[in-house]
Amino acid sequence: MKATAKSGNSRSLLPLPLPLPLPLPPLALVLVLFCTAAIAVAAAGCTAGRTTATSTSASTSTSAPSSATAGQPGGSSSGSSGSGSGLPVGDRSAPIPPPGACTLGSRDRQALPDPSPRCTPGAVNPTVTQATITTTICVSGWTTTVRPPTSVTNRLKRQLDLAYGLATTTRAELDHLVSLELGGAPDDPRNLWVEPGSIPNPKDGVENKLNDAVCSGLVALAVAQRVIAADWVTALEAAGLVAAAGKVCLRNEPTRCAHHGHGSGSGSP
Repeated sequence: MKATAKSGNSRSLLPLPLPLPLPLPPLALVLVLFCTAAIAVAAAGCTAGRTTATSTSASTSTSAPSSATAGQPGGSSSGSSGSGSGLPVGDRSAPIPPPGACTLGSRDRQALPDPSPRCTPGAVNPTVTQATITTTICVSGWTTTVRPPTSVTNRLKRQLDLAYGLATTTRAELDHLVSLELGGAPDDPRNLWVEPGSIPNPKDGVENKLNDAVCSGLVALAVAQRVIAADWVTALEAAGLVAAAGKVCLRNEPTRCAHHGHGSGSGSP
């Protein structure tokens, strides 16, 4: 409806001013503000979710190659031998024990080395494995090709005399705990000890018999290496062998005896 105003005899139509917008009731205002805030929070949540997902994806793709690399072969493992004996692989730079650090033991009045890791745990030549015995330790004279020169063994004997608390003039053999004819490491101090007594000595005979047993297929190389490193006095028994009448045979099958005939050379240095 339009309002009219009189001016003389004429009439003029004048627009009435529009009414001011009414203020929102308090409850409606609260609802508007709540909805606006909810929309803002939802938008922020979506953005954060996209950012987190992107971040997680990037993190996964970054860490995956690292895990794969860690699983690849190579690098230093336990340092154990390829023969499966579990003994350390020979390292000529292995540290010499300090003076007095090692102690000789004994069994049945026979000398034994100190088996602690820093003294004489034994160590093996990585080129001698079960697959290579026919071209290494089972070949007559092979040990002469790997035996260290006296210039090396004389120096090592003096150092190991001191490590075992012995005088450097002690009559003794610088012995390979795992003998060369069983694939022992030639010049690793961890495989050498000062064995008092006469030369040759009873341990040499045990080494020869184990070599015959390995080369005849009676026992595995790894077994022979483990038992002689653990205790050379009981090594034949621990390997399931028995020696009689100059032969070495399986204890549980006494008719199965070594036929190789020792010929790779003595285990002495």
